[in-house]
Amino acid sequence: MPGKTADTPRITKFTNCRLVRGSSLVEQDLWIDSLTGKILKDQEAFYELHLSPDEIIDLGGRIVAPGMIDVQLNGAHGFDFSVPAETKEKYDEGLHMVNKGLARTGVTSYLPTVVSSTAEVYHQVLPSLGPTAKVHQPTDGAESLGAHAEGPFISPGRNGIHKSEVLLAAETFADILACYGADNVHPNPIKMITAAPEVGKMMDQIPEIAKRGIIYSIGHSDATYEQAVTATHQGARMITHLFNAMRPFYHRNPGIFGLLGQSERRRPFYGVIADGIHLHPTSIKIAYNAHPEGLVLVTDAMRLCGLPDGVYDWTNGERIVKTGARLTLEGSDKIAGSSATLIECVNNFRRWSGASTAAAINAVTAVPARLLGLEGVKGSLESGADADLVILGECEDPFSGPTLTVDQVWKFGAKIHDTDKTVV
Repeated sequence: MPGKTADTPRITKFTNCRLVRGSSLVEQDLWIDSLTGKILKDQEAFYELHLSPDEIIDLGGRIVAPGMIDVQLNGAHGFDFSVPAETKEKYDEGLHMVNKGLARTGVTSYLPTVVSSTAEVYHQVLPSLGPTAKVHQPTDGAESLGAHAEGPFISPGRNGIHKSEVLLAAETFADILACYGADNVHPNPIKMITAAPEVGKMMDQIPEIAKRGIIYSIGHSDATYEQAVTATHQGARMITHLFNAMRPFYHRNPGIFGLLGQSERRRPFYGVIADGIHLHPTSIKIAYNAHPEGLVLVTDAMRLCGLPDGVYDWTNGERIVKTGARLTLEGSDKIAGSSATLIECVNNFRRWSGASTAAAINAVTAVPARLLGLEGVKGSLESGADADLVILGECEDPFSGPTLTVDQVWKFGAKIHDTDKTVV
């Protein structure tokens, strides 16, 4: 895990900065330790452990936030998690390239997402996508927290651009094991499964999925409100990209969106793609006002993220048109994922929802960490948490207004990206 090199100071103290603490930005110093890869309790480090900083960094009032977490990412920089390579070594090379590229955008942890595929594909790629904390070095970039299997147990009528011929309906839990591979389900490398509870007998399989520590997320689903409520009673804890690829809200049947009106104990977390294409800003604001504690910003980014505009082949023989951040299936207006970065989604969400800066940052840090059962480890600046940090600057964009920028990225207490200089 953390690897201190001769060039990496052990104890770093950040001063003249604002820390994300709950719903506020607090002026306070922060100490981190590259040897343990953890955040230190500054008073204890100085007075009890008799440690002194090897490096003091004056941040000039900038924001220190936990490293960002993306729980739905399909690929980037030309690499698609759902496409096997000729060899496992070649696949892992592509994965490593994505990890380093993600880190430069402020994402330090994520769930690599595999879209609806054949069993053969899952068996090939999932073993490479499990949690990597035990072997991860700072210079590796972003860290996998486990795979997100989005499909193939989804509604044929709400499949979006998922390949319809690979979709399945599970009748027993054995069907799920056969699809993903038993070794990939108990409990790693899969961390989250997106499935339609109304398809086949998936509703009956939710408790078995949850029992294995896997998050069941309702998505690509035509579920009614009543079916969605039943799914949460069975153990569903998340909604995949709210509003997209699901039964629309209707005043006599609110559908899956109606879960946000449930009692606090029953309301699930929910993903939102704030790229300005998937959702109208007002839809995001309505969802946030209904359940602010559950909103998780995701990119749903595809391998085209970071590539120039053009027409690209997709996994099922069809092609995708990239025009800026907009991705559509060639010959239609079907949205085909996103190419926005997570910090762009944070900036959009902050402008559209009226959320505070701290609340917007929490939607990519503290909230996804809570969803993943990693409170106190990820998404936090409390002592003992992993020293995954993003140093955020603020500027005034002439078109968009106040904008957060990723100035530095730290992984396990070591600096891995700095906009002002070249870092490993």
